[in-house]
Amino acid sequence: MRKDVMAGAAVGAALLGGAAYYYFRERAQEEPDFRALESDGDHQIRDYPALIVAETVVNGPRREALDEGHRVLADFLAAKSRDGDELPMLNPVIQDSGAPMASDPPLFDDDLEGAWRTRVVMPLGLGADELPDPPEGVELVELPARKVAVVSFSGRWTDALLREQEDRLRGWLSKRGVTSRGEPEYAFYNSPMVPGPLRRNELWLALS
Repeated sequence: MRKDVMAGAAVGAALLGGAAYYYFRERAQEEPDFRALESDGDHQIRDYPALIVAETVVNGPRREALDEGHRVLADFLAAKSRDGDELPMLNPVIQDSGAPMASDPPLFDDDLEGAWRTRVVMPLGLGADELPDPPEGVELVELPARKVAVVSFSGRWTDALLREQEDRLRGWLSKRGVTSRGEPEYAFYNSPMVPGPLRRNELWLALS
């Protein structure tokens, strides 16, 4: 019994150590600049400058689509699916319900689940002509400057939690008479290795 307890403690310590490594590494990753126009606890209205993102679209359940989309983009950044040097990963990984790219077949076949777009921001200061050509299934997109409303929260990325946070943010905006447009975007700053209570998540709504 004692050996089992010691073995379990060793496994637990290794898992905690791995989670701590990912947590502190991800905290050090660069993020796009923004200007906070209004802050109220875990709610904000932000101005983001124009950004270049790499994106891919996957059909299927949201969580599986996020995992696959992140893998495709990570291979692009790490130069596993193209020639050239690696590119640094910026936080956050962004997901929304995007339309499939017409030139590419879906990576999942379950059309009933819809299409989910995953995005990562390209290194700041590099123009579109300075970035490597993306592989099939990845596109580089220039996003214009925009204003978004944000709610920050921790926890695991369940659909129920995301719906709850969307309701919170829409209610906060409604009290201020502010109108949003489009579908929500989910911004994830940590890997699945990081425990839910330590994860930094955000939900964004574009403002009119």
